[in-house]
Amino acid sequence: MSPAGRPLGRADPWPAPGKLNLFLHVLGRRADGYHRLQTAFQFIDLCDELRFWERSPGVVERCSELPGVPAEDDLCVRAARLLAASAPAVPGVAIEVRKRLPMQGGVGGGSSDAATVLVALNELWGLHRSVAELASLGLSLGADVPVFVHGTAAWAEGVGEQLTPLELPEPVFLLVRPDATVSTAEIFKAPELTRDSPAITIPGFLLAGARNDCEPVVRRRFPAVAEALDWLGQFAPARLTGTGSCVFAAMPDEASASEALARLPRRWTGYVVRGLNRSPLLARRRLERDGSGSGC
Repeated sequence: MSPAGRPLGRADPWPAPGKLNLFLHVLGRRADGYHRLQTAFQFIDLCDELRFWERSPGVVERCSELPGVPAEDDLCVRAARLLAASAPAVPGVAIEVRKRLPMQGGVGGGSSDAATVLVALNELWGLHRSVAELASLGLSLGADVPVFVHGTAAWAEGVGEQLTPLELPEPVFLLVRPDATVSTAEIFKAPELTRDSPAITIPGFLLAGARNDCEPVVRRRFPAVAEALDWLGQFAPARLTGTGSCVFAAMPDEASASEALARLPRRWTGYVVRGLNRSPLLARRRLERDGSGSGC
């Protein structure tokens, strides 16, 4: 599907980076059915890319194909419509998405795309919404959207929306997507899921690390993910991000990661990525404002 039309703002793409959950503890279940969590988010330099094209007022559409995701259900389209509804009058827009992040992999691609739409259109439409306002809008789309709007690595609590910025090492990771698709809803409904992990502190995490409470459930229910964790564990301690299906390990350096990637089973997909404490979306916003900055 051709975008057809003039670009909104600069022609440079807007990045939507992936994220890793460096740990994930489930502290309990709330009365509304959602779970109380603790996690640490860090971005990676693997990004989707979004571009925005002029349309007539009132038109919000997606102008790229996304297999299995109807445009009406796409978080990008929903984010644009939500932002438009909060403003008195805005131009129309067509959203072009180039997917590079693995879908349904636990790296936050849909949430990151939605956050990039909110941040980009806030600039391109001249709305001057604050980061807090955009994050509040984003929370109605998904619990992971606010961290992408804020754009800094963070300690997260609540359902994942209560954020405290973190400064973390920025290692090279080997990220592996096994041949499995994991339903987040299924994992959080699982009766065997640990739901009473004690709360930990940021210093405690930085000193001793933590686990992913979802990993034992995913291991039992998805043998391909268990196999990928065991395979990656040959090279470095391997962990699940979110509810998966992607798994990751911090590697000594890029050469070590590339060497391991060369041995990856053909049925899986692997990526050598760098951890980031600052989202490249922040640099792209600066580029739009004053002509400086860079993306993924």
